[in-house]
Amino acid sequence: QSNMEMGVLSVYNADEEVANANYPQIRVFQVPNSISTVPLDTLEGRWDVISPEVMKRTNCTAAGYFFARKLNKDLNIPIGLIQTDWGGTIAEAWTSKEALKKMPDFTKALNELDDYNKDHGSMEYSQRLGKWWNEVDPVSNKKLGWEKPEFNDTSWKETYQPKHWDTPELADFDGIVWFRKNIDLPGSFADKAAVIDLGPIDDGDTVFVNGVEVGSTMDYIEYRRYTVPAGVLKLGSNTIAIRVYDMLGPGGMWTNTPQGMTLIVGNTSVSINGDWKYKTSVSADKIKVSAPASYGSNPNIPTLLYNAMVNPLIPYAIKGAIWYQGESNAGNPVQYRTLLPTMINDWRSRFGVGTFPFFIVQLANFYPVVNDPVQTGWAELREAQSLTAAKQPKCGIAVITDIGDAVDIHPKNKQDVGLRLAISAEAIAYGKKIEYSGPLYTKLKVEGSSIRIFFSHADGLVAKDGALKGFAIAGKDKKWVWADAKIDGKTIVVSSPSIDKPAAVRYNWANNPIGNLYNSAGLPASCFRTDFE
Repeated sequence: QSNMEMGVLSVYNADEEVANANYPQIRVFQVPNSISTVPLDTLEGRWDVISPEVMKRTNCTAAGYFFARKLNKDLNIPIGLIQTDWGGTIAEAWTSKEALKKMPDFTKALNELDDYNKDHGSMEYSQRLGKWWNEVDPVSNKKLGWEKPEFNDTSWKETYQPKHWDTPELADFDGIVWFRKNIDLPGSFADKAAVIDLGPIDDGDTVFVNGVEVGSTMDYIEYRRYTVPAGVLKLGSNTIAIRVYDMLGPGGMWTNTPQGMTLIVGNTSVSINGDWKYKTSVSADKIKVSAPASYGSNPNIPTLLYNAMVNPLIPYAIKGAIWYQGESNAGNPVQYRTLLPTMINDWRSRFGVGTFPFFIVQLANFYPVVNDPVQTGWAELREAQSLTAAKQPKCGIAVITDIGDAVDIHPKNKQDVGLRLAISAEAIAYGKKIEYSGPLYTKLKVEGSSIRIFFSHADGLVAKDGALKGFAIAGKDKKWVWADAKIDGKTIVVSSPSIDKPAAVRYNWANNPIGNLYNSAGLPASCFRTDFE
């Protein structure tokens, strides 16, 4: 995602890092951001030798560069980085259709993709979307004429636009809602071609001006800017009708630009903000046919990034992969337990170089620190990453919950990210006899009113900067409290005076954890819970 995409120009000490970037044995190939509904065989790009000038021109991946620099210095081997990344993207977008077919969660999306590829060329997306609107919207299929200027909307309610809909009637409504507004235009607008600028609409829309359809989109983040053909606008009253479809959560026209929504002719614009009439058409639970997917520029659709940004690289003779992603899948961590290994094994089977090493960056600490001893959120996604690293052969993990930023999802310390990835690679990919992981939970033993926690990679356990923090303990009732934790050789003994019969322990189970357990190699312990679900 964006933390792998983030370049050296954005890190701590960027000027110094760029000035010292003279590494003729490190080269980078940047894959252009692109999507495709079918697997592509080729892409365009070039190999660049790392230098200050190249750094300034390409702003290549910081995490990747610091990873490569460590390997080059320690092992004296050349490193080539193929940088294929796209900020804010989901793991399933980077996975092939054939691999995702094994996961029922993606059946619907893959069927839609097959339908699109089958229809593409014979029916353009706008036609497919128009056909869908006519099927699901009673206003259209019953020809009620809500888009026409002569329609009588005096009985409709009013709401201010632009904003997400929040009236009592619409607060929990998912489905299709129509909006109408009459505006008076000067003679200079009459018969002229115009642009209607609406901003994003959640999730889909069709826009009519004086009964003429001028545009339709099905993408909640795409900016709406439609052309009104010459001859549609007239002197005096003009009617704008917008049909909005919301699938989930708040819907509506929600642009936050200073000008809001406008109608533009030449250099003159007229605001169309203000009170709009509205009326619901049909609720989402009555819509049985899914809207056709829009594949225009949206990378967050299963398999589209694999098709355009991974498949063309096959069968390049790669040594391994580093993976810095997860924020966009944090809403479904249980699915990620299967999705990430599915993607890894998919790539391994396709590149034809065997079970190549794969190294995962665990999500950094983010969001404000809270006093609750246990949160879920990002902790469960980190757990899914750790489970993948533990269960997959030749797979390592770089824990970075100590070098993130509570208020910046793009922490600037990418030097330590690259360092920890490289240490793991030196051990797993190159066979160097070094400690490459922080402490990893293995088992527990209840000892009266205490629980003893056992770890692998536990030589020289130490609490950094004072007493141990970040441990929580609970009985069978799952009422968590902060725990007293003490190091005892390669184990940690955890207890609390308020828990007589402890049953479970969690460590660093938070979005922004406070734990400070390290081993003698200076590597932090990964979060864990003994009550795994």
